[in-house]
Amino acid sequence: MSSDAADAPGADTADADAAADSSAEAGAATAESTPEGEGAELLRVRNLDAGYGDLQILTDVDMDVHDGEYVTIVGPNGAGKSTLMKSVFGLTNLMGGTVTFEGQDVTGLQPEDIIHEGIGYVPQNDNVFASLTVRENLEMGAYILDEVPQDALEMVFERFPILEERDDQKAGTMSGGQQQMLAMGRALMLDPSLLLLDEPSAGLAPDLVEEMFDKIDEINDAGTAVLMVEQNAKEALRRCDRGYVLANGENRGTAVLMVEQNAKEALRRCDRGYVLANGENRYVDSGRALLEDEQVRRDFLGG
Repeated sequence: MSSDAADAPGADTADADAAADSSAEAGAATAESTPEGEGAELLRVRNLDAGYGDLQILTDVDMDVHDGEYVTIVGPNGAGKSTLMKSVFGLTNLMGGTVTFEGQDVTGLQPEDIIHEGIGYVPQNDNVFASLTVRENLEMGAYILDEVPQDALEMVFERFPILEERDDQKAGTMSGGQQQMLAMGRALMLDPSLLLLDEPSAGLAPDLVEEMFDKIDEINDAGTAVLMVEQNAKEALRRCDRGYVLANGENRGTAVLMVEQNAKEALRRCDRGYVLANGENRYVDSGRALLEDEQVRRDFLGG
């Protein structure tokens, strides 16, 4: 997704509408329950309406992420995936519904307050300070504190060794993959309970996509819940715990929560996925189940 404007609702196909009708009931049931073996509910989104100015992008969207879970959102361009991520982080105009985090109502809070609550966010575009060094970028991730926690800095360097090797390098001179790792490292500086990732594999060379997904796996394995939007749906759903399918601004199903253009790869890796199209959830299920669903494969994964 190249810009916020890409989230504007567009015409949906008859096949996609038919898919929505057949799966909406199952998706809603999944979003309301906590599957056996999952942790406590961390993020809860209910009946969310959101957009930009008077333009409504999301309509009555429900979804949830549990403690330590890896959730992916997939769906066509213009479905509202990035808008949903921004809405959770306080960057859009909320027109209705609620967002709760760790049992606290965070609906309408500003991004700085959302960070204080324990949510980190990595946007798709312009996600590093190009004129600052790697170390300075990481220190910016802890700007709400009186001083930079050295243990957090060491943790980031341990997880992303390339950042320690280049800590004095200007971020703008790094490769796309290195900048993406830097953006994730900065978001981890406050040890968030939930990490929001918007299209983490977008624009990366094919040989770096696998490495990026592996890094996300490591972050999740260390205990951080992940909510990701990803167009590489198959890979994202394969790796995630659950997935959501978003279409026309509404929920149509469940998979992991990550914004990612490489949808197949995202679904392959995630625990759960959501498929979103035109601002609506279309499907919610396990990543593998979404990958194997004939309707999802035909309408959203290219067959």
